[in-house]
Amino acid sequence: MNKTDFARELFNLYGPVTRARDCFLYTKKGVRITDMYQEDGRAILGWQGGSAFTHLKNVLSRGQTGSFICEESSRLQRAISQLLASDRKIFFFSDKVCAMKAAIKISQKGTSIYIPWAVPQKINSEIDCMVIAPPLPWTDTIFILAVKANLIEENSQLQGQVYLPFAMQTAITRATYNLIQAIQERSEKDWFIYDQVLTKYFERNGPYLCCKVPEKKYDDFVRFCLKLGIAINPDYNKHSIVPFGADKGVFTSLKNSPFAY
Repeated sequence: MNKTDFARELFNLYGPVTRARDCFLYTKKGVRITDMYQEDGRAILGWQGGSAFTHLKNVLSRGQTGSFICEESSRLQRAISQLLASDRKIFFFSDKVCAMKAAIKISQKGTSIYIPWAVPQKINSEIDCMVIAPPLPWTDTIFILAVKANLIEENSQLQGQVYLPFAMQTAITRATYNLIQAIQERSEKDWFIYDQVLTKYFERNGPYLCCKVPEKKYDDFVRFCLKLGIAINPDYNKHSIVPFGADKGVFTSLKNSPFAY
């Protein structure tokens, strides 16, 4: 199921989403949905974006919305370097495939996609090129390529790279620092507490869930969960995410009304 059809399924059941907070969606029909899709991981820190959207608002209020340079050095580049524990140069792309192609031209064997909590920070620091999806909702067409600084010249231009407005750079910078903090605070103890219910349907690796339900029945499972007030990733080939901070009771309906597969 694609995300457009998924959004329509959600709307047909519960009407418009009127508010999103932490790992929950609140609908016009008064039903709270437990969000395990989380915008394919971009809302893994919560739908409010921490203080990231406050930083975005502050930049917008100053009118720094043009194509002019707003600061001499990149705060986002420093944040990404801290996240990957290595000195990096960053480039922006509007498509993951373009970002991967650019990365492979630099380092065919040393290119990977960054997934928080999936591997130790030390391993991430050793990979030449990392493609990063910002941990911030509203950035679904933004991908960051972080290249080891010693592999590329200071003012290099890569095929397919795009300009990212300073206001959005500022918001993603704050979100990156929020992610760095969350990596220190979230751990196995925050994810395994839901295993009693979720491991019937998913294999879990950290906060990420790979579905056990056969692909041919997956769309039915997505709809089944929606009717129980649970939103999982509509794409069979992608991960759902453990709803950090949610009470275990959000899965009572799934426990009491199991899906047959």
